[in-house]
Amino acid sequence: MLTLHQVKKSYWGGNRALDSVNLSIGPGEIVGLFGENGAGKTTLMKCILGLLRYGGVITLDDQPITTKNIARLSFATCEHSYFPALTAASHRAFYRDMFPNFREKRFAALMEFFELAMHKPIRSFSTGQKNQFEVILALSQGADYILMDEPFAGNDIFNREDFYKVLLGILEPHETILLSTHLLEEVQHFIGRAVLLHKGQVAGDITTSQLEDEGRTLMEFVKETYRYQADRVSQALDKLTGEE
Repeated sequence: MLTLHQVKKSYWGGNRALDSVNLSIGPGEIVGLFGENGAGKTTLMKCILGLLRYGGVITLDDQPITTKNIARLSFATCEHSYFPALTAASHRAFYRDMFPNFREKRFAALMEFFELAMHKPIRSFSTGQKNQFEVILALSQGADYILMDEPFAGNDIFNREDFYKVLLGILEPHETILLSTHLLEEVQHFIGRAVLLHKGQVAGDITTSQLEDEGRTLMEFVKETYRYQADRVSQALDKLTGEE
C-alpha cells in the first residue's frame, strides 16, 4: 500500500502546490490522477519519489521510502529520465545491473511493439518515440508501483489506444499504475479509479464502477467536481464582441 498522510509542499513565494493531501493506493489498482494545470499532479509524484522535500508522511507498506525500497517505484516522466547519448541496448544493460527484477522479456516485447531501434542513441528518436521509450523503461524496471506523468505526449491516438490495450494485457495483479494525464475520455475505460486534484487538494476520489452505477461519465464527474461553467465561453465571447 502506498500511503500519503497530510502531505504538503510549498514553493518559493509561499505558493502551496500540495495542501494536506491524504491518499492511499493499493496493489493492483490503476488510478488516474487528474486536475487542471498547476493542480499539483507532478509535484505529488515527485514527492512520492523523494525528488522534492515535503511535509507530512509518505510510506510504502508502512515503511518510509528510502534507498532500500525505492526500486519498488518507477517513473515515466514527460521531462524524461533516460540517457540521451545511450542506445536502447545500453539502457537494457544498465537496468539489468541496477534492478534485479528487470523484466527483459517485457522490455523486448514493448520495443518490438513500438518498433523502436535498439542500436541508435535515444536522442535520435522522435518526441513520440522518446516518450514511448520512457514508458518502456518504467514498465520494465520490475517495480510494483509505476508512476506516469503525461507519458503519451507526442503520440498519435492510434498508438495510445493500442498501448492501453497492451498495458492491460501485460500488467500482473500486484502491479499498480498511477497515471497523470489530461486525456480523460481516452483513459476512462482503462483506469479503475479517478483521483482529482484542485489547488493542491484532493477534490474527488471515485472508482469507475461507482460512476457506472450512478450512470455518470468521468467527464461529467470532473465537471461537477470543479463546478465547470458551461456558459463561460459564450460569456467571454460576448465581452469580446462588446469591446469591438
